[in-house]
Amino acid sequence: MINRDRSTILLAEEDEATRTFLADHLTADGFDMVVADCARDALRLMGSSFPDLALVDADLPDGSGFDLASTVRESDGVASKVDPNLPLILIGVRAGELDRVRAFERGADDVMEKPLSYRELRCRVEALLRRCERGRTGGRLRVADIEVDTAARTASAAGQVLELSAKEFALLRVLASDPTRVFTKAELLRSIWGRRTVGTTRTLDSHACRLRRKLAVGGGRYVVNVWGVGYRLVDAPALVGEDETEAQAAA
Repeated sequence: MINRDRSTILLAEEDEATRTFLADHLTADGFDMVVADCARDALRLMGSSFPDLALVDADLPDGSGFDLASTVRESDGVASKVDPNLPLILIGVRAGELDRVRAFERGADDVMEKPLSYRELRCRVEALLRRCERGRTGGRLRVADIEVDTAARTASAAGQVLELSAKEFALLRVLASDPTRVFTKAELLRSIWGRRTVGTTRTLDSHACRLRRKLAVGGGRYVVNVWGVGYRLVDAPALVGEDETEAQAAA
């Protein structure tokens, strides 16, 4: 069973009657709801309310649900507040194969036609939440004495909470995801700053230097510069946990 007390659903639907009907019924079934009537507000709520699943109408007044799905999937999930792995159901997709394939190609996890069967919609929502529950990337990352809370966007080293800028946190989140791997400068600039070429910028090096100093509060050596290539978080293998439960199980 899904723990609905922790499941928030974003509903993006232009039609007020449909929006009210679905929101009321899903609320009655125990879900927390946030609603939007356009793509712009839906994207804003994805980055501020952190929903567990999104129901998006294929035809919104300021853009299609297909385009919104693409925007979500293209988010870096690091500097951006929008989770690129957000479970997403496109509703109102026409029955033809072309539209259904288009929806899946743009990043939808599931599709439904209109008129909607509420019981079927609820079952699809619960099934998708179950499938995604184990694959969520949120929670805590632990590397030696560093702890990164990706949901709260906080980090600590040797038990001390760190004051990090948004880009410093984004850099730490990427490096901590695979701490002994060398991330090239091109990768880091593309994922965090959206740049396609390295050029002569010193932006990455400056942020890496500041992050290294802040992480050194416990005496550890982090943000290792691999000369001419890029950066990795640590030289030696370290324990990494995706959340507190997994870290405790590994101990």
